[in-house]
Amino acid sequence: MRILFWGTPEFAVPPLEALLGEGFNVVGVVTQPDRPVGRARELTPPPVKIAALREGLPVLQPERPRGDAFFAELTALGAELNVVVAYGHILSTAVIEHPSRGTINVHASLLPLLRGAAPIETAIRRGFSETGITIMRMVLAMDAGPILHTARVPILADETGGELRNRLSEVGAQALIESLALMDLDLLPEVGQDHVNATFAPKIERDDARIDWQKGAPEIANLIRAYDPRPGAFTTLRGADVKCYGVRPSLMQTAVDAPGTVLAIDDDGMLVACGEGTVRIVDVHPSGKRRLAARDWAAGRGVSFNDRFDSVATSAS
Repeated sequence: MRILFWGTPEFAVPPLEALLGEGFNVVGVVTQPDRPVGRARELTPPPVKIAALREGLPVLQPERPRGDAFFAELTALGAELNVVVAYGHILSTAVIEHPSRGTINVHASLLPLLRGAAPIETAIRRGFSETGITIMRMVLAMDAGPILHTARVPILADETGGELRNRLSEVGAQALIESLALMDLDLLPEVGQDHVNATFAPKIERDDARIDWQKGAPEIANLIRAYDPRPGAFTTLRGADVKCYGVRPSLMQTAVDAPGTVLAIDDDGMLVACGEGTVRIVDVHPSGKRRLAARDWAAGRGVSFNDRFDSVATSAS
């Protein structure tokens, strides 16, 4: 089977490498264009491009996957199946149906739960104890196609978004290989989704990552874990953003009436009052500075006992 692989970030690299390692005939890769990265704005290729070039695969990088010239390139590659893993653009019906065997997608949730761009972060933020990988057949509607295969994964109590992403990437790679093996044997039934029970995980906006200290400690801890390391849950102190990492919640009651108040700073981190309970934050990343231990930030007079972080109400996500 001739496979055209579509993907962009690091999450998509293990599935691509698994296809190649298992001997599948990957005829090329479609990924997003190189982008400026960092303060120097250095033009940087996406991780999937780096992996593809290392294996000597043809790479297509359209700004948008459409147009006669792009379809001519697809036709020349002669793929029988598209495999899509976090490519980053919605594909048209023409692209989805271009190969003779259509298009399948590796999605990081147990569909129909958490359709959309940020299923990993949303699963942690909403306090899920389990998530997983769904291999589905793509249709024009977002993440709504028939399910081909699933793999369930528990979410660990202290797991961050980055750690869960790494685990799901490897699970997705294995699930993809299993699905393609069953597909070759015509043993991969397609099961329609229960659209009535679908939930959504939209793209992360800036205010989604803002900490509302009036909420309870478990909810705040889930938020901080979900967005660690990217984009980083943040609060503000004296008008400057501060990202928070390495969180532990506690339901310990305090006599402080003002959520967001710094109750203690020691070698174990910074203890902050919430609407209910407290959280201990190990590391911070103040705006314009490097990431450092909360204790070191305090030693540099960035924060002090009894300082109060701004508490801004956030919309539900």
